[in-house]
Amino acid sequence: MSPEDGRVEDDPSMRWNGWGDPAKAKDLPLAVRTLLPLLLGRIRKPEQAAALGEVVLGSSALDDDDLAAFQAAVGEQHVDRSDEARIRHAGGRSTPDLLRRRRIGQDAPDAVIRPADHDEVSACLRVAADRGVAVIPFGGGTSVVGALDPERGRHHAVVSLDLRRLSGLVRLDEVSGEAVLAAGTTGPEAEALLSAHGLELGHFPQSFRYATIGGFAAARSSGQNSAGNGRFDTMVTGIRVATPTGDIALGRSPGSAAGPDLIRVFLGSEGIFGVITEVAVRVHPIPRNRVFESWSFPDFLSGAEGLRHVAQHGNGPTVIRLSDEAETAVSLAQVGKIGKALAKGASVVTVYEGDDIAERRSRVSALLAAAGGVSAGEGAAEEWLKGRFDGPYLRDSLLDAGVFCETLETATTWSNLSTLRSAVEAALKDGFAQAGAKSYVMCHVSHVYPTGASLYFTVLAGIRSDPLAVWEPVKASVNDAILAAGGTISHHHAIGRDHAAWLEREIGSTGIRILSAIKRELDPSEIMNPGAVIPIERTR
Repeated sequence: MSPEDGRVEDDPSMRWNGWGDPAKAKDLPLAVRTLLPLLLGRIRKPEQAAALGEVVLGSSALDDDDLAAFQAAVGEQHVDRSDEARIRHAGGRSTPDLLRRRRIGQDAPDAVIRPADHDEVSACLRVAADRGVAVIPFGGGTSVVGALDPERGRHHAVVSLDLRRLSGLVRLDEVSGEAVLAAGTTGPEAEALLSAHGLELGHFPQSFRYATIGGFAAARSSGQNSAGNGRFDTMVTGIRVATPTGDIALGRSPGSAAGPDLIRVFLGSEGIFGVITEVAVRVHPIPRNRVFESWSFPDFLSGAEGLRHVAQHGNGPTVIRLSDEAETAVSLAQVGKIGKALAKGASVVTVYEGDDIAERRSRVSALLAAAGGVSAGEGAAEEWLKGRFDGPYLRDSLLDAGVFCETLETATTWSNLSTLRSAVEAALKDGFAQAGAKSYVMCHVSHVYPTGASLYFTVLAGIRSDPLAVWEPVKASVNDAILAAGGTISHHHAIGRDHAAWLEREIGSTGIRILSAIKRELDPSEIMNPGAVIPIERTR
């Protein structure tokens, strides 16, 4: 169930070279087209993107015996070597992913395998290990950190293990408030199944319409309601995983102190140890009431101070989000308010759900006002939620118009928030300037904690040469700047392959040795998502 309108998406398949439903792709709003030259200068018209029928793939590297073994595991009709299936599973939905999709020659998995249940997943992993075939677990295809790249590692072939047939509500314990969902269940499917019992999970990341329960767990996802409902990893109470060397089911009872919590080993593991097939989560009754309120602040710093006080007092809004001056300006431009867009000021969105809204809202309002905020009514907050899941369509429209657009995120303590934000903005602007490109950097805070908050950046750039060649060194310098300034390399986008080279600087060499040891035990043949999270050379 979609939180803004209660509808369920009928078809979870996405546009092959962009985001979401092809029918929802749209042109840039006139106001945004008017603003872009002011921000980025003259925009270079991009080359014509390759059509699906023009894409050239190499032949599948699976031999007849490989094919027969996978067909025996899942059924002949669920092993797909067609070019279209391979292209649709050739990566995630980051901007570099989509830029590569525009090319005629592309890398792709050698086949798409679609198991129906846990046992078939286990059978596929046995086949892959026996035959030396790498396996990339694939849920909704929404990764933005290279986690779905068709990397073979040291193997002769690679397959995409599409988990969408593992869908549905496995068990529901309404007394305990716990549901077990199959890993391929999409966000809308999960909410629809739970709403039939008057319950919800309440996890709504921007990828909600397409991402899956298993993907939420594998990437340690955060959703817009995190201030009220928590991150996805805090919702997980149990997990079932198929690994190349055996199966494991965890989460016997709440509050267990039976050794280290092994559930946490698989949360954020991105398929490098095995395949998550079922996830147990806490659920709660659907909130009966919802109230919106937006706020304006003189600047980002005063808005951040308001959010800090709210987070540290606790029991605040279900959603609280701060957009800096630059992001607020573009948001206003999207609704045609060019005059206001050129004015300075930051903005905050709050959404309250539940039965005790009045008391919470009164307390939060006092805290935000004390930090310099002025209530701006309900309209902006309602508009934000209405268009919440359509943001990636705007990214695609910008790419079509020749504007490079990408996002990245991090997190740090409240005392370090301003320092980290400045470091990332400087790395982005300096990196693009060195490439002769004008850029425009926006930032928002969408997840808050008593001790700190996330920072989510969106950058626009007018690149006149190969955008991928420009972005790769810029991204590397940003990653360096994040770690040097005390931030985390990922708050909720995960590690994938894009961040793997920086993970050791965050968790240390001992941390990498621990992860590598777990991988050697569970995946001694190194078939599981080679190069994701841990660089290939560090797994041996």
